[in-house]
Amino acid sequence: MAHKSADEVYDVLAACRGYFVTVAIFSLAINLLYLAAPLYMLQVYDRVISSASIVTLVMLTIALVAALLALSVLDIVRTHVLARAGIRLDRMMAARVVTAVIDNSATVDGARSQPLRDFDLFRQYVTGVGIHAVFDLPWAPIYILVIFLLHPILGGFSLICALVLLGMALLNERVVRPVLNESNDAATRNYNFTEMSLRNSEVVRAMGMTEGLLMRWRRDRDRMIERQVVAGDRSATISGIIRFLRLSMQSLILALGAYLVIDRILTVGSMFAASLLLGRALQPVEQIVGSWRGMISAREALVRIRHLLAADPILPARLELPRPLGRISIEHLSYVLPKSTRPILRNVTFRVEPGEAIGIIGPSGAGKSTLIRQIVGILTPTAGSVRLDDAEIGNWSRSAVGRYVGYLPQDVELFSDSVATNIARFQQADDEAVIKAAELAGVHEMILHLPAGYETWVGDGGAVLSGGYRQRIGLARAVFGTPSMVVLDEPSSNLDSEGDAALADCMVKLKKARVTSIIVSHRPATIAVVDKILLLVDGAVEAFGPRAEVLARLNPRPVPMVAPGIGRGGS
Repeated sequence: MAHKSADEVYDVLAACRGYFVTVAIFSLAINLLYLAAPLYMLQVYDRVISSASIVTLVMLTIALVAALLALSVLDIVRTHVLARAGIRLDRMMAARVVTAVIDNSATVDGARSQPLRDFDLFRQYVTGVGIHAVFDLPWAPIYILVIFLLHPILGGFSLICALVLLGMALLNERVVRPVLNESNDAATRNYNFTEMSLRNSEVVRAMGMTEGLLMRWRRDRDRMIERQVVAGDRSATISGIIRFLRLSMQSLILALGAYLVIDRILTVGSMFAASLLLGRALQPVEQIVGSWRGMISAREALVRIRHLLAADPILPARLELPRPLGRISIEHLSYVLPKSTRPILRNVTFRVEPGEAIGIIGPSGAGKSTLIRQIVGILTPTAGSVRLDDAEIGNWSRSAVGRYVGYLPQDVELFSDSVATNIARFQQADDEAVIKAAELAGVHEMILHLPAGYETWVGDGGAVLSGGYRQRIGLARAVFGTPSMVVLDEPSSNLDSEGDAALADCMVKLKKARVTSIIVSHRPATIAVVDKILLLVDGAVEAFGPRAEVLARLNPRPVPMVAPGIGRGGS
């Protein structure tokens, strides 16, 4: 998608302007056709009844039915055009929103699917039936102008009525929006907490946390509902007042018209026509106020989408760099979480040559996982740099990094598809490449014993597989395509002795293939195959060098190497 301004949403809406211009033109035609009924009434009262002309009545009735039929057809077509606009909006922007969520997932709090729900909420509003009143409102002056043509006094009264209702709509915005925003904030917190609770349902059930968790869950939900009730009460009150005013105004203009008829300065047909025209002019205002909560929710969703996209701007096309050798240079790297002052990483500097295997060890919370997220480009350094073959990791396109880097996180999740598709990273890969990756990870024989082999469906998150199976298939995914660099975060946490042996054999094969390997682990069997060890303590490098030298230094203090739970701090 071509990026022309700082507001991507505006660009996409501008690209869909043809649909909205068409809808606006149809709205004009529809509102002009709405004049048919008042004009019909005007002619019947003022001409047909006085002349007793049956032919005129029949012709006027046929013309009215034709106008109403055309109005209905145009209204249907307008709805269809908006639906097509929604399809184009989705095709142009939904994938962009998901991409932005993926790119910012390491720093975004709450439900990762919320931005997509925000986009759907906005899309459904601007392309749904509720937006019809917004398109009809600008044509309300047409009806007021026609009323002016019937009589200036009636026109002036109609203008005052329209301004009063617009004032009530603005009052509705002022009293409802703050309360509804509070409700939406509480709803977002509640949904995020619900998603987190469901994701950890096994822990909740195992330790009997349901009752206490529900008390915490109820807090935001009660706030959400309480604010929704307040917003609903206020909106209902103002909507009721607006309905009362609209109906009263229609009756009052009828009374005013009757007075003018009595004074013989207005016809009976004009009196009834003015009442119908005023009702139609004021109807969009009442409809908009009735759907005000949806409008506010869509607007707030749009604000969140804009913030998300602004945090992940589209970068210009970059020169495609050649396949890297796998040299990693970390220079004075520091990282501080947003809204925090405590650094997780402090002035980290080391270098990994192509084909080397590096083991990262250290106590829980030392910053090991944060460091490898910097290495694969998931996080952006607060200071310093991470270079892949002397080029900043952030200057590589994500597609290129994906081809040349393999990554296995601590918590391995597979995607709801086949084993083969997960290993191939959802690429169009030949079978030989998939099997080669599985054999390199030592998991080929294990996969063959699954119910459908490589075509076994793994379920959401790999739910049908054990933790060890998921970890070994995740390792095959990491080494797929023989990348230049493989980064593994606690790859043996769920493995048995057989899995440990397969992992060590995979590391040896990667070294022979001159693939740079960086592994976070505390298991001696895994560390035994690395060339160098980096000891990370409190976010800083305490030791870095050949494995034998670093282990010799650690002999008096073996805790960082073998203590239970080392490396699983999620740092």
